[in-house]
Amino acid sequence: MSEHYYTPRPSVEHDLHTIEETLRGRSFVFWTDAGVFSKKGVDYGSRLLVQTMEFSKQAKVLDVGCGYGPIGLAAAVVAEQGTVTMVDINERAIELAKRNAERNRIANVRILQSDLLAEVMDQTFDAVLTNPPIRAGKETVHRVFEQAHHVLVPGGALWVVIQKKQGAPSAYAKLESLYSQVEEVERDKGYWIIKAVK
Repeated sequence: MSEHYYTPRPSVEHDLHTIEETLRGRSFVFWTDAGVFSKKGVDYGSRLLVQTMEFSKQAKVLDVGCGYGPIGLAAAVVAEQGTVTMVDINERAIELAKRNAERNRIANVRILQSDLLAEVMDQTFDAVLTNPPIRAGKETVHRVFEQAHHVLVPGGALWVVIQKKQGAPSAYAKLESLYSQVEEVERDKGYWIIKAVK
């Protein structure tokens, strides 16, 4: 069985290289590797989420399933006077995200290995961002939604990117059962950006 990136310790051989990306008008150089999500370049869904997400410059933001860091590091540029906490279960992704924060000179981030939100359940955030680990299954994705609701401040928002064919309608229904206000703020190439306000 081939393993996927939602695993604490990928066993696949390393294939370390750099990619260049422009997100929110800023150029980034990212280290990527085998065993992490979207290693050849920032995927379309993450890119769409980065383009669409909104929060204040002072926001406390959480990026769930940060991978090598594109969403969280772009968020740290937006929340320049705030902080971004980035979590992932994958230790290889965490090492890359730390290297990428350093490489791109982004200091207002904390990067932690965590199974979903386990390590931050005692904290609160103004915004939670996620390109959830679809391949880990619906139950895991729904757990992200539930845990995000727990850590958000009242009025805080969860921003999710999900493909229609990978369960966007059922994700939307699940979010409506948890959050006071849910809206689809963007739809492009089969991807939905959903904003759920606590």
